[in-house]
Amino acid sequence: MLLLNKRIALFPGSFDPFTIGHKDIVRRALKLFDKVVVAIGVNSDKQYMFTVEERVAKTVSMLCDVPNIEVCHYDDMTVDCCHRMGATAIVRGIRNDSDLAYEKKVAAVNNQLDSNIETVFLLAAPDMEGISSTLERERLLHGSNRDK
Repeated sequence: MLLLNKRIALFPGSFDPFTIGHKDIVRRALKLFDKVVVAIGVNSDKQYMFTVEERVAKTVSMLCDVPNIEVCHYDDMTVDCCHRMGATAIVRGIRNDSDLAYEKKVAAVNNQLDSNIETVFLLAAPDMEGISSTLERERLLHGSNRDK
């Protein structure tokens, strides 16, 4: 069956670095959407551990076995990236109450910018709740060989 109007979702983030928790959200989002675009944000005011090129390469490497995804980077508003990529939804992963409080605020701003783009929250799987880019950076900085 040919899909003329593909359901495309944008999964934005700094992904510094992309983790197995992010990969889990992508896989689950693909149950709801025909395609997921992982959009790596670049903010000149933020300090990153990895360059945008490294973050893109790591993300592509981690998702090489996942169909119907695309990886891009952007340095403007998330809704502008949605427009370029043809996305009608933004996917966000929620691990805890503080994630939810923050993401609700961001979703409200995005809705004000374009009410045609829906934000979809996916709760982290219980075994993924403790995974974060912050903890992964700490692990990498301190040379831990333990599993993520």
